[in-house]
Amino acid sequence: MAAASTRPARWIRRFHPAPDAPTRLICFPHAGGSASYYFPVSRSLAPGIEVLAVQYPGRQDRHADAFVDDIHRIAELVTAELDDELLDRPVALFGHSMGATVAFEVALLLEQQGRIPVALFASGRRAPSRRRDERVHEADDKAIVAELAKAGGTDVGLLDDEEVLNMVLPVIRNDYRAAETYRYRPGARLRCPVVALTGDNDPYVTIDEARAWQDHTSAAFDLRVLPGGHFFLTDRAPEVLETISERLGRALSAPTART
Repeated sequence: MAAASTRPARWIRRFHPAPDAPTRLICFPHAGGSASYYFPVSRSLAPGIEVLAVQYPGRQDRHADAFVDDIHRIAELVTAELDDELLDRPVALFGHSMGATVAFEVALLLEQQGRIPVALFASGRRAPSRRRDERVHEADDKAIVAELAKAGGTDVGLLDDEEVLNMVLPVIRNDYRAAETYRYRPGARLRCPVVALTGDNDPYVTIDEARAWQDHTSAAFDLRVLPGGHFFLTDRAPEVLETISERLGRALSAPTART
């Protein structure tokens, strides 16, 4: 395998280079999330799977970069950075919540280029064709904080820290706008397998909405329902990682595995 690139990257972070890994997993954060959310995932899966984490603008080392509040545009910008060097081996995509929608759109763009991912893991998100009329991004700061508390996944103490909230609320409002204004564009289904993962007590995704991901692929589909709410994967990380490793191992052993 080729050595890890040292070229600058705006959208992609590589925490644990694994030049000999047979596959790469590109991870997309949730609304308000950042690439570092996937640091533990990268550490756990390396060196067998090399994890690339997407860094959206306006946070962490990209705090000075202008926000992007359109999921289709985010997908275009991420895909543009996925050049031949990053796609020199089979690639899978993993996204949680808003990140699952972004990953889906990136998968569509890659397939238009003839690059078929080995799998799409859609976590904590209803299928793209299943829309809810949500307008949290239009609400005041107090309502957004209440929504964060409802979703879980955020340290409750941080929600009481006014200085921290002043820093993160613009990011969260932007991402909620991106997720809530997203509109699925009907077209060709994915040719890669899709694995949908959801919590059995997620207030944002019903089992039926998660199962509807099967309508977006012409390949194999599987649904995994785990105990928990919207951030079920925090408590169920070992099971999620086992699912990823098992599915990628199976995909790579298949004679049709390709990028």
